[in-house]
Amino acid sequence: MWNKINKESEFLFNQCTQKNINVTAAESCTGGMIASSIVSINGSSNIFKSSIVTYSNSMKSKLLNIPLSIIETNGAVSEQTAYHMALNVLSLMKADISIAVTGIAGPTGGSINKPVGLVWIAIGTKIKVFQKKYLLNGNRLEIRQKTTLESLKFANKIINDYI
Repeated sequence: MWNKINKESEFLFNQCTQKNINVTAAESCTGGMIASSIVSINGSSNIFKSSIVTYSNSMKSKLLNIPLSIIETNGAVSEQTAYHMALNVLSLMKADISIAVTGIAGPTGGSINKPVGLVWIAIGTKIKVFQKKYLLNGNRLEIRQKTTLESLKFANKIINDYI
C-alpha cells in the first residue's frame, strides 16, 4: 500500500510543482497520514503548506471554523462536514488546493447508517469543492491507508482536470 501512496504523493508533488500551486490538508480519520505521505518527498516544502488534524468535533469547530450546528445536524462524518473542512482550511491557509478527509476507521464507532469504512473526501479549489463518498474495507490501519491513497488520487484528478 505504501508504494501506491508514495506514487500518488510524487505525482501530486510533480503536478503542483509544474502548475506552481500549493496544497494544504484537513485530516480527521487519517490522523496526519496525508501530510506524512506528502512530506516524505524531498522538496515538498515548496508545495505543501500544512495539515491540520482535527479529530474531535470541538477542534473541527475551533480550528477550522466549522459551526457546531453543522456537525451536530449532519455528523462529523458527512458530506457537509467534509465540504466545510476543505473550504475552510483552503481559506485559512491561503492555499490553491485542499484535501479534507473525515471517516470511521473502526473497528468501533460505526452504525447502520454510517458503517465502519465510511469516508468522505473533499478537495477544495478556489472555484469549487469536489466531494466523494467511499465505503472502504479492512482493519483500522488499512482504512486509514486507503483513505490516504484515495484522497491523493482524488486531488491529483482535480489538479489534472481543473487547475
